[in-house]
Amino acid sequence: MNQRPTVLLIYTGGTIGMWADPRTGALQPMDLAHLEEQVPELGRIAVDLRSVAFERPIDSSDMRPADWVRIARIIGDHYHAFDGFVVLHGSDTMAYTASALSFLLEGLDKPVVLTGSQLPIGTIRTDAKENLITAIEIAAAKDEHGMPMVPEVAVYFEYRLMRGNRTVKVHAERFEAFRSPNWPPLAEAGVHLRYDRAAILPRRNTGLRVHTELDDRVAVIRLFPGIRGSWVRHALSMPGLRAAVLTTFGSGNAPTDPEFLDALREARARGLLLLNVTQCIGGQVEQGRYTTSEALVAMGVVPGADITVEAALAKLMFLLAQEPDTELVTTRLRAAICGEFTQA
Repeated sequence: MNQRPTVLLIYTGGTIGMWADPRTGALQPMDLAHLEEQVPELGRIAVDLRSVAFERPIDSSDMRPADWVRIARIIGDHYHAFDGFVVLHGSDTMAYTASALSFLLEGLDKPVVLTGSQLPIGTIRTDAKENLITAIEIAAAKDEHGMPMVPEVAVYFEYRLMRGNRTVKVHAERFEAFRSPNWPPLAEAGVHLRYDRAAILPRRNTGLRVHTELDDRVAVIRLFPGIRGSWVRHALSMPGLRAAVLTTFGSGNAPTDPEFLDALREARARGLLLLNVTQCIGGQVEQGRYTTSEALVAMGVVPGADITVEAALAKLMFLLAQEPDTELVTTRLRAAICGEFTQA
């Protein structure tokens, strides 16, 4: 008789575990036992399900790098006892957490599926039940050789499984809240769960290494028409800052205003690392394609290809914690670690 797969449910907080206060209507976190009461179908899944929970559930808007590390440690502590992991998380910053976990869990060869919901689980029209149940099924799924179907960090939402570090939240109200604009879905759920094996990372047999350090001395600067060089200079002069993500126009373009470019050159001269990521949902940075990005090439701004802002931020925090030499970080940024951008 085949042994049932084992899945660990990690509850961090978020809408999926919220209930409405009858006096104020405000959403408040409920405990995991109440969550399981709301989804009796969990008892019918052919999975040995266990759970752990944060002592105090966190709204995802309050999630910090230390909490990403905390989730990674929980997975590491239970790694050999379970076939897969499901992380219940608020949707607002889920893409950041998924991106961070993809770097922190080096050598991962088991599913780590993040999911949540747009409506609380006790609401009649909630999307929470389907998201939760299918995420568990994916975390437990094995191929014909008994190996995990999805040996990577992923996000499951509204019938689609997406690579975690390729995912962005695109809507505050629709159930289809997430997209993976530059990478195909890893799986789609309908009558059957259909996996795209070509889109899934190959298994890594190096053994899991859980990283527990992140360097948050990173900024994100969104460019806009009329952005003042003096403001950029001030932002890049923050004490201790080591790197900044520049979210640029189109295929990596920026203003040619001399004051703006001088502010970037001064930051580069101080050793600040600058990473160029497009503001567009889809497509990639092609730095130098237009004259409006030639100056960025000349000053050594790193092109981010089609990486998301969320993944760029997490990758910088991860690499800066490992490398005291910013120029070595620059070199490592140009290589994909776990499928976070399309390697040319």
